[in-house]
Amino acid sequence: QVRLEESGGGLVQPGGSLRLSCAASDSIANMYTMNWYRQAPGKQREWVARIRGGGNTAYADSVKGRFTISRDSDKNTVYLQMDSLTPEDTAVYLCHNPVLQIEGQGTQVTVSS
Repeated sequence: QVRLEESGGGLVQPGGSLRLSCAASDSIANMYTMNWYRQAPGKQREWVARIRGGGNTAYADSVKGRFTISRDSDKNTVYLQMDSLTPEDTAVYLCHNPVLQIEGQGTQVTVSS
């Protein structure tokens, strides 16, 4: 069974940057769309960004222009570069593969001064 593991979260000040990683245990994941979602306390899960197998990307309006999703197929890894972070970006970030129906455990991002 293919597994996903997120990493790269942490505490950052407003205006700072973080790069999240989503590593897949098998290269088959490179063929398919990968989504990033986030879950903040007391809020519904929010879709953040996606990258298709062919490289096409899309972003939620709330992160457009600040976040960048990318993929390194040699490393079976999808990244989420997050810049100009605000406290509203605080959440657990999860990667999800809708074709394989799998997601990781998530990584906590906290934006606070």
